[in-house]
Amino acid sequence: MFNWRLIFKILGTLLWIEAAFMSLSLVLALYHQESDIMAFALTVGITALAGTVLRLLGRQSTDALSRRDAYLLVSVVWIAFTTFGMLPFLIGGFIPHVTDAFFETMSGLTTTGATIMDHVEGLPHGILFWRSLTQWIGGLGIVFFTIAVIPSFVGGSIKVFAAEATGPIKSKMHPRLTTTAKALWGVYLLLTVVCAICFFMFGMSPFDAVNYAMTITATGGFATHDASTGYFHSPAIDYTAIVFMFLSGVSFALLYAALFKGKVKQLLKNAEFRLYSSLVIASTALIIYFLLRFNDYDVSDAIRVALFQVVSFITTTGMFNEDAAQWHHITWVILSLCMFFGGCAGSTAGGFKCARGVIALKVLRNEIRRMLHPKALLPLKVNNSTVHSPAQITLMAFFIAYITLCFTAYFIMILAGVDSTNSITIALSCGSNVGPTLGLEIGPTMSWSILPTMVKWILSALMLMGRLEIFTVLVIFTPWFWKSH
Repeated sequence: MFNWRLIFKILGTLLWIEAAFMSLSLVLALYHQESDIMAFALTVGITALAGTVLRLLGRQSTDALSRRDAYLLVSVVWIAFTTFGMLPFLIGGFIPHVTDAFFETMSGLTTTGATIMDHVEGLPHGILFWRSLTQWIGGLGIVFFTIAVIPSFVGGSIKVFAAEATGPIKSKMHPRLTTTAKALWGVYLLLTVVCAICFFMFGMSPFDAVNYAMTITATGGFATHDASTGYFHSPAIDYTAIVFMFLSGVSFALLYAALFKGKVKQLLKNAEFRLYSSLVIASTALIIYFLLRFNDYDVSDAIRVALFQVVSFITTTGMFNEDAAQWHHITWVILSLCMFFGGCAGSTAGGFKCARGVIALKVLRNEIRRMLHPKALLPLKVNNSTVHSPAQITLMAFFIAYITLCFTAYFIMILAGVDSTNSITIALSCGSNVGPTLGLEIGPTMSWSILPTMVKWILSALMLMGRLEIFTVLVIFTPWFWKSH
């Protein structure tokens, strides 16, 4: 029924890769001679051993990976990475409870950026680096990274790409998927390196520059300081963060074409990019107006903080340089709208995706026109490509699933005693992989540590489903998935 041997083989190798990533944090811990050395040493050993056992179980496997195998593999890989990724927090005692450690790691890998840590500045360098690295690994996808690094490793890699990629448009730019993977990871790495260099030039230490660059290009939002980028009190750093958050919310396929093939016009004419840019401009203009009217900001500060927060929310990064919970409540509505839409398909950003927003708006336009002309044939085109009825139905199904999951989480949190404003924005935040929430009990600058244990597990599941576009996880819980035929 399932090719378990191949699933074990792939999972085992991926755990080796996770152990290798953890080794970077171990090296950093050894360099600084801090209290996380033993935590990383043990975790690297445990993870590598588990990978070896799974590789042995996967001996003599065939390379045929079915669509069902791909969906199961992707979900299991993300859960396994989270389970082993939380061990440094537990073994080192930095997060003493399994629920909190799992939540923190899932938040990192899914690039949500919600944290249960009230103070991060006292943590060792290795732990801080591992938090940032989990977001960078999860930015474009764990299995997708493997396709780029080990091209011949994942049999049926197109099916895996479909199960893990974000958005209704899969960024397959080349007949060979491995070439596409390398191109997209090349853009990702370039953005990270240039961002780190800019941060360093504007006054960050090398350690901070690398950490903030990783979490910004991953649109994750974990920081090495409690005050996030607000710690530096630097407009230059704020505007650098804005630029790289915005770019990381654009389709990496479009960025690749613009940066390496000179197709800038293709980027500017793209319907999804135009909606994305329009939402940023319109939302920023509205918030600037309300900040000037109700919060007594001067013009330059209003422009900077409004643009920062809008880009942070729409790209689902979650960085902050001001406490938006202190702003007029109408700004919360605008930021929640940004949180819902998210960035572009094929980027590291979460949310509903602007690609779906474009299709939904055109469906709405066609239905209004059809009321006046019932017999008219109204094809739906996006960037000169026709969106056929099955794709439109899939979009509606995704929207229904997204809203249902968010409202279910909202309902459970209300029953658990979380206030209404926080409940709805927490649900949207996890479903869209944003991180910050809007409210007074748990504001954008606060940790989520006060949430009940049951709620944290539910939100961890919601973060995973949001990152894997819901259906990749949801299909596993249907009876049809487990039937032989």
